[in-house]
Amino acid sequence: MPSGTPDPNQQAHTPPTTPEEALAIFHSRYAEPKLADGTPLELAVHEFDEGFLIYPVLPPVAQPEGGPARPAQPGGGKIVVSKETGKSYGTPNFPTEQAIALYKKNRARERERNS
Repeated sequence: MPSGTPDPNQQAHTPPTTPEEALAIFHSRYAEPKLADGTPLELAVHEFDEGFLIYPVLPPVAQPEGGPARPAQPGGGKIVVSKETGKSYGTPNFPTEQAIALYKKNRARERERNS
């Protein structure tokens, strides 16, 4: 990051206890996700024991009549807002349970390094 630009993960926030609080933290740190045409995307929040997984809900991909199925839209990612610290962590655009498992694995490694 450029000098003088705070890391969004280091900004002080009260840890969230509700999905609404997690979304408020998300909105304070990240731009609103949009489609290529500028249409804002709805955000989904999945609560789990250690945090809140936040990700955009992409519209279904139209399937051409009689043609092969089109793949899902590429790219993107998901954000976890920690219930313990209020920090946010990025994960790849994996299915929900896989993204949570990766977050937990990475946090366990971080805790080991810091102890």
